[in-house]
Amino acid sequence: MDFEVVRDCSSIDWVEVAGILEEVGMGNLGPEIRKIAFEASYAKVFLFSKGRLAGFGRALSDGVHEAAIYDVALRPEYQGSGGGRLIIENLINAIPGVNFILYARPGKEGFYEKMGLSRMRTGMARFLKNDYMRERGFTE
Repeated sequence: MDFEVVRDCSSIDWVEVAGILEEVGMGNLGPEIRKIAFEASYAKVFLFSKGRLAGFGRALSDGVHEAAIYDVALRPEYQGSGGGRLIIENLINAIPGVNFILYARPGKEGFYEKMGLSRMRTGMARFLKNDYMRERGFTE
């Protein structure tokens, strides 16, 4: 599938971003929060297919040593099309020479392993909604 890759936030519909994240089970934060998060990120990638937003992701980084990937989402109808791989590759290529971490939605770990990421034994988290994240399988 052919995707157009966009690396800035200037023409993004934040209501659509929030809707896609909710649709794929990645939270229900409003468009204003999503806009702030993506604009403040070191790297961001938006994929379009025939002018329609298909998916996106973002990374936080110091630019020289560490980075964390967040909010990788692809509309269900585009999953399996290579779009997820394209998002991850673009984020990694945008910040060369650094370590990357991410936390995956439970059940999606295999996809990230195929992308060259490894499971961590030492990851820790403190979530505002800790019970909710435990119920969803993110924490023990």
